[in-house]
Amino acid sequence: MIDTTDRPGRLARPGGASIAYRDRPGKRPTVVFLGGFRSDMTGSKAAALDAHCAARGQAFLRFDYQGHGASSGRFEDGTIGSWTADALAAIDTLTAGDLVLVGSSMGGWIMLEVALARPGRVRALLGIAAAPDFTEDLIWARMDAPTRAALEAEGLVHQASAYGEPYPITRALIAEGRGRLRLRTKIPFRGQVRLLHGQCDPDVPWARSLALAAALETEDVRCVLIKDGDHRLSRDSDLALLTATLDTLLD
Repeated sequence: MIDTTDRPGRLARPGGASIAYRDRPGKRPTVVFLGGFRSDMTGSKAAALDAHCAARGQAFLRFDYQGHGASSGRFEDGTIGSWTADALAAIDTLTAGDLVLVGSSMGGWIMLEVALARPGRVRALLGIAAAPDFTEDLIWARMDAPTRAALEAEGLVHQASAYGEPYPITRALIAEGRGRLRLRTKIPFRGQVRLLHGQCDPDVPWARSLALAAALETEDVRCVLIKDGDHRLSRDSDLALLTATLDTLLD
């Protein structure tokens, strides 16, 4: 019998950094949760997925990117590329076999990066308010000219957030993200994809999930729009939809 006890740990990264993670062994494919911008692995969606996978006996991995949650590092030093590297390090070290990736907001972009980097392993994608290309289309595009000038000159600005303290936005985050924009061309992924998005999302327009569906090469894509859903999709009904959707990808 497989020991399915949730195991906390830390994964060493270059330069003395480390990633905090929680690994639950179980049957494959392994479900991997990829969190959002300034979120962490203790949030309601990650916890609900963990409990659901425990009940199924399904392998599950969640972790914090550097500069997030319990991991080391400064948030301001991170980019989509560096956080993708954290995800790949955690996946390569802590999992084996097929994967189902669940990406929330920014994690929906990182799940695409992981799927493209490990095409032989990723079987399915599940996006929750997926936000590919958000650095360019949802941050830079919404900045006024003085803010853009300040970012270019100083390398850092702060943007108001509805979820707490203002977000630090760096010049490096925007510049590095421009080399990873995915919605401008076809995305060569041919596995199953399910996309959940609230139509009352003030942060990531629900049309972003439709654009992602159109860009993916696979024909096996389903978008579910929740008319009264917000960005977080963390109500009991939202979490029930999330776990039920995951079941369709696992069964």
